[in-house]
Amino acid sequence: MTKITESEHIKGVYIVEPSVFGDDRGRFLESFRKEWFPQRSWDVFQTNRSESVRGVVRGLHYHYHQVDYWFVMSGMIRACLADIRPNSPTYKATQTIDMGDDHLVGLFIPVGVAHGFATISERVILTYIVDNYYNNSDEFGVKWDDPELGIDWGLDPADVVLSGRDSGNPLLKDIDPATLMNFDSL
Repeated sequence: MTKITESEHIKGVYIVEPSVFGDDRGRFLESFRKEWFPQRSWDVFQTNRSESVRGVVRGLHYHYHQVDYWFVMSGMIRACLADIRPNSPTYKATQTIDMGDDHLVGLFIPVGVAHGFATISERVILTYIVDNYYNNSDEFGVKWDDPELGIDWGLDPADVVLSGRDSGNPLLKDIDPATLMNFDSL
């Protein structure tokens, strides 16, 4: 039976441990059901696929009007989370979760939780479901190696590969705190 638990570190983050059925031919599992997360409307959703090579760091990203649900289809990542909701009881808490071939879990990420991942295998395919269509005006970021957050990405910083956008993300202390008060509630 699929097990869904709220993170002990960050309020509103849920970790899904699916039931896996396998034999010598392979394995089967359900990776997502909208009923697992009744706190959100899944009337509109979009599924995306991201492919990355070893050393790629994506993030930290956050949204005001979109939740993410991640499931690694192939390879291994270290998911990195930071609660940047000033009114949250877990404000500034961080968490890392290794996900993928060796640890089949899904990850529900609410609005206001900055999220990213480091590719720790040669290649990774990540599928993520969002509860809103892509909108670039709802795409924001925090610097991946912000010392205030102190996230362990599991990579040597010299080996990290970043996009131009992610390398330009601001430190949390440089984001206007008033704007961080506007997250949709769960």
